[in-house]
Amino acid sequence: MMSEREFFQRDRRVHPPAFTPQYKTSVLRSPRMPLWSLQTSLSEVTGPLFKPEELGPLDNDLLLNYARAGEPIGERTIIHGHVRDEAGQPVPHTLIEIWQANAGGRYRHRNDTYFAPVDPNFGGCGRALTNGEGYYAFRTVKPGAYPFRNQVNSWRPAHIHFSIFGSGFAQRLITQMYFEGDPLIPHDSILQTIPDPTARDRLIARLDLNASVPLDTLAYRFDIVLRGSRQTLFENKREGA
Repeated sequence: MMSEREFFQRDRRVHPPAFTPQYKTSVLRSPRMPLWSLQTSLSEVTGPLFKPEELGPLDNDLLLNYARAGEPIGERTIIHGHVRDEAGQPVPHTLIEIWQANAGGRYRHRNDTYFAPVDPNFGGCGRALTNGEGYYAFRTVKPGAYPFRNQVNSWRPAHIHFSIFGSGFAQRLITQMYFEGDPLIPHDSILQTIPDPTARDRLIARLDLNASVPLDTLAYRFDIVLRGSRQTLFENKREGA
């Protein structure tokens, strides 16, 4: 079925350039030649489609989905918000995947050699589908900061990685979410590769006491905007419709 929705072009002025020497790993992995812009194909503007029955009942609950002998250690946290496109329209039934370090700042990954302990009850991964209004929610623990080998004393702020599929592969977004008030945010060499300060600010989740659970869990709101879509004009609809 031909999609009737067209995606806005990306505004490259607000995205980090591929070559950012202050983030050292970009020096070797960034392209050295200008990128080609290609016409979007049908496979990139349609799908993939996900169904609720493809997800488990605890996939969006990182407090329980890896628990073995009790719940994980850390600040119990709710992350929630809406996924919309640049036209302000909700993006329903799209898959969101998250992964993060535990409360001590360590990932459950064999290549993570940080000496903070691995939490036996925390896997650090989850996924959810947005509902019909583009709303999503996760329950987790707030991740810890950790050092990384960029400069002599570089530390990553607390953050959660997000992957959002959107209504088509052309909308695919992989990003990171930070927490309001984290003093390491101004010192993060990765976040500072984004040239627009207002764009950097949109990656910071805001404390949301209205969504918090008293005596239990703090909440942060993180709204996500994907590439926009728009209905083409009647006269210009594809296939002459």
